[in-house]
Amino acid sequence: MESNVRPEMERITTQALAEKFIEEKIGELRAQIGSKKVLLALSGGVDSSVVAALLIKAVGQQLVCVHVNHGLLRKGEPEQVIEVFRNQMNANLVYVDAVDRFLNKLSGVAEPEKKRKIIGAEFIRVFEEEARKQDGIEFLAQGTIYPDILESDGVKAHHNVGGLPDDLKFELVEPLKFLFKDEVRVVGKALGLPDNMVYRQPFPGPGLGVRCLGAITRDRLEAVRESDAILREEFAKNGLEGKVWQYFTAVPDFRSVGVKDGKRTFAYPVIIRAVNTTDAMTATVENVPFDLLQHITARITSEVENVNRVMFDLTPKPCATIEWE
Repeated sequence: MESNVRPEMERITTQALAEKFIEEKIGELRAQIGSKKVLLALSGGVDSSVVAALLIKAVGQQLVCVHVNHGLLRKGEPEQVIEVFRNQMNANLVYVDAVDRFLNKLSGVAEPEKKRKIIGAEFIRVFEEEARKQDGIEFLAQGTIYPDILESDGVKAHHNVGGLPDDLKFELVEPLKFLFKDEVRVVGKALGLPDNMVYRQPFPGPGLGVRCLGAITRDRLEAVRESDAILREEFAKNGLEGKVWQYFTAVPDFRSVGVKDGKRTFAYPVIIRAVNTTDAMTATVENVPFDLLQHITARITSEVENVNRVMFDLTPKPCATIEWE
């Protein structure tokens, strides 16, 4: 049985060390995969993106990347995956538009844990269907990193493709499994991935599904997506990108009275959350300048449909969690 203890290795902190790691790993991957094909669920997150870029260098078109758009990604993320991997890196990329399929499954489901289970289970089904369409796949690549091994005793339990049926009999390929997240980012930079992909802030597995609070509706989901894009744009413009650990918007399942263009409205509020942490066990709230909050509020209420209020969450962890669901 393979050891899950990190081998003696120098911490990857510089581009030179990352390039050395890449060179060694390419040799190992070619030896493991040979002339066979390898399948990867490419979400566009840091880990799966770095695995994809590494495997493209190692085996090129033998890698089949499957990007499932479940409708719960942030604005522009599916387009970025296609642009970076298919258009720039010439990846063998399968794009699956499963938006309606996921949203129909989630219709009327308000309980957060039930939403998570539906999203995870449906992802496995979609990925399994795409896997069975491919010929000659013998390997499954995963973005497992060392904290996953430490936290789950060798099984990346929260990684959805880990639930594929046994009859597919894929051999695992996990080139990052002894790296910490900061090392993965250094490797990603050395592989030429864009900064907004390499330094992507933490994003929950169910995506915007747990930020569209309660039962997901298409209008509130779009309000979350559009308001989140405005928040990220303004934080980047004002020097908070990279300074604040995590920031996002959430839209609850209730409406309130407002006024717009002299007319009464009945629309949703947007909640802004911006926190800092070192271990995600505790978190403090970022002191966002009030004039910036006013500017963001003005943009959200004027540019985002079905919204008439913006609120800022001042609660640290504990007693609140970082995410709302």
